[in-house]
Amino acid sequence: LWLFGYGSLIWKPPPHFDKRLPGYIEGYIRRFWQASEDHRGTPEAPGRVVTLIDRAHYETLIDHHFSAPTEKVWGAAYHIPSQKVEEVRAYLDIREINGYSIQYTAFHPAVASNVEQRSSTQRAEPVQCLVYIGLPDNPQFLGPQNPQVLAAHILRSKGPSGENREYLYLLEDALDSLSADSKDEHVRDLVERAKKLEAGGGSD
Repeated sequence: LWLFGYGSLIWKPPPHFDKRLPGYIEGYIRRFWQASEDHRGTPEAPGRVVTLIDRAHYETLIDHHFSAPTEKVWGAAYHIPSQKVEEVRAYLDIREINGYSIQYTAFHPAVASNVEQRSSTQRAEPVQCLVYIGLPDNPQFLGPQNPQVLAAHILRSKGPSGENREYLYLLEDALDSLSADSKDEHVRDLVERAKKLEAGGGSD
């Protein structure tokens, strides 16, 4: 089993993996459009976490954030040995139960910049990966949101897994660590807005 992580799985990986590859998938847009009642919020005050939106569906929506999102969604793929697949799937089904469903997509491993590694990495073929996605018809999917309102909401949200802002900041740091090309402008902009609000700045 190969599993693709594009949110908290990047910095909080699943158990029992024996390989981790940075890389990307295509055909999706990452957005903080999924409510979180079980990790970064509560049922009474849901937080916000990322999900993936199929590009074809995304293009039917009016996004208040960016008109030209990136073509690639960067993250990390984990290989789970066959004898541990059932256990890891059970773990993930609980971790991702709040509105996420299983999909499969092609994952493209990143090309290493290290000369010694380049020859093997450049020949890497796409890998079919399992990925958990909050589809638009799930009850936690929120759709397009005003980015300034979204940043403020993230700052005041908290759940069993900690503060929502921690999730946002850790995601930016984790993405920055993957590749020189792995920055996500949606995430970066929300971080800038949140930190400005924390410092006492007003809306832009």
